[in-house]
Amino acid sequence: MNISERETATVPHRANSKKVSWYEASARQRVQLLLDAGSFHEFIGPEQREESPHLQVFDLPTQFDDGIIIGRGRIARAPVFVAAQEGRFMGGAFGEVHGAKLTGLLRAARDTKSVPVLILFDTGGVRLQEANAGELAIAEIMRALIEARMAGVKVVGLIGGRAGCYGGGGLIAGCCSALAVSEQGRISVSGPEVIETNRGVEEFDSRDRALVWRTMGGKHRRLLGGAEAFVDDAVESFRNIALHLIGAVPGFGPDVLKAEQARLEQRLQRFGLCADAVDIWKAEGVADTEAVPAMAAADFNDLANKAQEPRYDAR
Repeated sequence: MNISERETATVPHRANSKKVSWYEASARQRVQLLLDAGSFHEFIGPEQREESPHLQVFDLPTQFDDGIIIGRGRIARAPVFVAAQEGRFMGGAFGEVHGAKLTGLLRAARDTKSVPVLILFDTGGVRLQEANAGELAIAEIMRALIEARMAGVKVVGLIGGRAGCYGGGGLIAGCCSALAVSEQGRISVSGPEVIETNRGVEEFDSRDRALVWRTMGGKHRRLLGGAEAFVDDAVESFRNIALHLIGAVPGFGPDVLKAEQARLEQRLQRFGLCADAVDIWKAEGVADTEAVPAMAAADFNDLANKAQEPRYDAR
């Protein structure tokens, strides 16, 4: 099933996608503008009403797609599987049905072997109301993702939504072939409030927005090496980088895993004693660290490419 009639009326034409904000768009709008016009076919669409069986127990509202859209379409005429989380429904959090839909899509990609997958992350992690089912879903998704990659499938994550990419979503993102992030995107296993609750405000002040963004935001993740590409907030920019990464990322195997492990070990050796993101930027040779947060995407990418050699050149 294609995008709903209600949302179709609010979706700009593809020619205007350079002006459309990824951050402000809904999951369905992102899918519609990311893919070739009219090419998206939704699996388990709204008419099937696959909703969470757990939320009603807590008198919480359900949603007809349980906060995630999955299906198949084309991007630049090439086939692609796509999953898009809706951060405006329960913060895009994973539950039983939500997770099962993404697991099924990845297994379909595994069996197809050659069709890449785009995951449009927008999640705060696992739903507390479905804690056990949600945690199990994360494990199943990670296994399905690795199995898909072992079968030759490229899995690219795109991060720039309201909820960021936290909790189990951060773990899943770490399993992807490559990630692209905007300044609005945030990536972390533990969110600011979670860290403060468990470790105290002295460890991490969740009200310090500058601290949150320079620690978990897209620019820092790109400089740290936690994302392969940084883009501005336009939907068209995400589409272009998705096309680039699908073509640029290598296959998956022991050599790739060993290289990744070596990269992580080197990162720990270089930055393990740094107390703040700014310390990491200085260690990477960034001369004017105070200018980083306000840099335009093009200027920042020039800086990032000099500070850290990209694995998959996105210039």
